[in-house]
Amino acid sequence: MSESNETVLVGMSVVIELLLQGEFICRTTHEEAWRALQNPVSRERIEAYLNQINRTVSLAAEGDVFFCGYLQLGDKERKVISGQFKTICNSLTPLVEWLVLVQESSGQDAPLTQGATIRLTELQTRIEDTPAFREQLAKLSHYRLFGSTSSQSDSQLKLIFKRLLELGYLIKPNSEKQIYMATGKLDYLYEVIRFIDETEGLSLEAQAETATQKDLL
Repeated sequence: MSESNETVLVGMSVVIELLLQGEFICRTTHEEAWRALQNPVSRERIEAYLNQINRTVSLAAEGDVFFCGYLQLGDKERKVISGQFKTICNSLTPLVEWLVLVQESSGQDAPLTQGATIRLTELQTRIEDTPAFREQLAKLSHYRLFGSTSSQSDSQLKLIFKRLLELGYLIKPNSEKQIYMATGKLDYLYEVIRFIDETEGLSLEAQAETATQKDLL
């Protein structure tokens, strides 16, 4: 086996391992793996391997985010997917409220997407300067997903961001700096929200924004 072929195989094995671990591969989190999946030849080889174990490369964010799905669905696979979907649904309200808080306190017109930067100290200052934002933060920090027991904005924010790091919605490129980046898992979350809106008529985004606007009045 040539050295170049070995390199390709090693690269493929890393990508496959990330996919099977449940990672959402995007340019922000795993750029080399993302590039490999953008390459038709590499993608085809990875797909061929995954197909042997009833897995497939799935897409989100119009093909800019990759994750591992099932090729065919049996009872076992449906049970796993149902459990994953339930976990996400149980987290939707605090996640949506957090996204709305970040968007409004930052004065942004669009929600966070993959690659967006959040400077924690700047966000904290803006929240602490606005009573309505402080109330929103206190409310969402006490959801079970975050589980804060603190009454201090600083502690509430740090715990929320720590949890979002653990869940894979954010990364922290430099451990010495309080700067975070949104990952492709957020883009996947938006697709889940749209799916629920379309199939269940819940209008989660609209409800969250309405609730926030009422708080600000």
